[in-house]
Amino acid sequence: MASHIARNIIKSPFALTLGQNNYGAIRTITTGTQLCAKKQAKTIGKNVVLVDGVRTPFLLSGTDYSKLMAHDLARQALLGIIKKTGISTDLVDYIIYGTVIQEVKTSNIAREAALAAGYSDKTPAHTVTMACISSNVAITTGIGYINSGVFDVIVCGGVEFMSDIPIRHSRKMRSLLLRANKAKTPMQKLALLATIRPDFFAPELPAVAEFSSGETMGHSADRLAAAFKATRKEQDDYAIRSHTLAKEAADKGHFTDLIPVQFPGSDKPISKDNGIRVSTPEQMAKLKPAFVKPHGTVTAANSSFLTDGASACLIMSEEKAKELGLKPKAYLRNFTYVSQDPIDQLLLGPTYATPKVLEQSGLGVSDIDVWEVHEAFAGQIVANLKAMDSDWFAQNYLKRSSKVGAPPLEKFNNWGGSLSIGHPFAATGVRLAMHSAHRLVKEDGQFALITACAAGGQGVGMILERHPDATAN
Repeated sequence: MASHIARNIIKSPFALTLGQNNYGAIRTITTGTQLCAKKQAKTIGKNVVLVDGVRTPFLLSGTDYSKLMAHDLARQALLGIIKKTGISTDLVDYIIYGTVIQEVKTSNIAREAALAAGYSDKTPAHTVTMACISSNVAITTGIGYINSGVFDVIVCGGVEFMSDIPIRHSRKMRSLLLRANKAKTPMQKLALLATIRPDFFAPELPAVAEFSSGETMGHSADRLAAAFKATRKEQDDYAIRSHTLAKEAADKGHFTDLIPVQFPGSDKPISKDNGIRVSTPEQMAKLKPAFVKPHGTVTAANSSFLTDGASACLIMSEEKAKELGLKPKAYLRNFTYVSQDPIDQLLLGPTYATPKVLEQSGLGVSDIDVWEVHEAFAGQIVANLKAMDSDWFAQNYLKRSSKVGAPPLEKFNNWGGSLSIGHPFAATGVRLAMHSAHRLVKEDGQFALITACAAGGQGVGMILERHPDATAN
């Protein structure tokens, strides 16, 4: 039974070493498949292309964005994609935007942010949510619209703003206030006020736990790490790797999707991510477990942090891009979504999505030149790598005769990831897509695979292919 997976996996033989020598080795980049010897990938419908994408700097929540609202960040990203591509807002047929923690004042944030950014009021917009893969959903929904012939030019993206989350009154207080609003006389209102009790004033915070299981994602990550025997050192080493690579990429100017933003009252533009911090194994080892105490292995430093940020990208058919004189970054070849047990397999989306999207595309692990995998926790990454490299797991849970095969680390998240750059839930999907497209150029590759886990035990897999006109700018 699925509920016994953790106990069963502990008995299985998994091994992965991520020591200092390993994370240092990733600086040597292997050359990908030469474009002159292309392999064909199966695609869905038309040749849909990713023209370009942008993101605001990703900042730790409670820092420089703290006085804003989510739609302020979304507006900046939507303005940025227009400025970067040079396309007129009047040519945009539709806007799809993701968000997870919703601000009630801007419930359809896609529409509100688009109007604030100066898009035509004739351009429809809708908001999607699928936890950490919300902007992936925005992109793939756009692919569906383009393939159906309904729309040609679509802007997709996502925003998350954790500096100011909606906090509700308790249900008892909400009920009382609603009844008080309907009361017709002062006496009726006074009678309702007399029913107030101290517990009415307890606030109701947005849930940090899975609704279906009641468990926080951090606890799930700790159990998953234990099940796959992902040691504390492996997790800390992977986190150091992520921050080290992100710093190197930022210093080399690789983050060309990042746009500076400036808001009224600020002295200067915000132009870089502020969560990248390269630590040492000794410093990492001093931190105490954050969730399962005292023996857990997941800490604040080997987990992604609460982040504010927004992203946006432009997609259309290749035919339309040629008509408009645009030079795309990549083809959006294929995608899939998966879901599994939200208790024991909450964070295993990449392991389930990877073989499925590869098979749909007619590709194998060895055909992928660039891997961009969402890093929710270092333990989640280590566990997924071990699961993908296990015949036992493949036979018992993936219904495959043999393992998927682990991605080679020299092709894996070479510019860091969510652990270091940050993870504004609904904005991360576009970042993964843009880093994939730009890395394909920098590393001379043909195919990229994007995959991520999401709350509810869900996941996504996407295949991108380098476009002949692509640049890394």
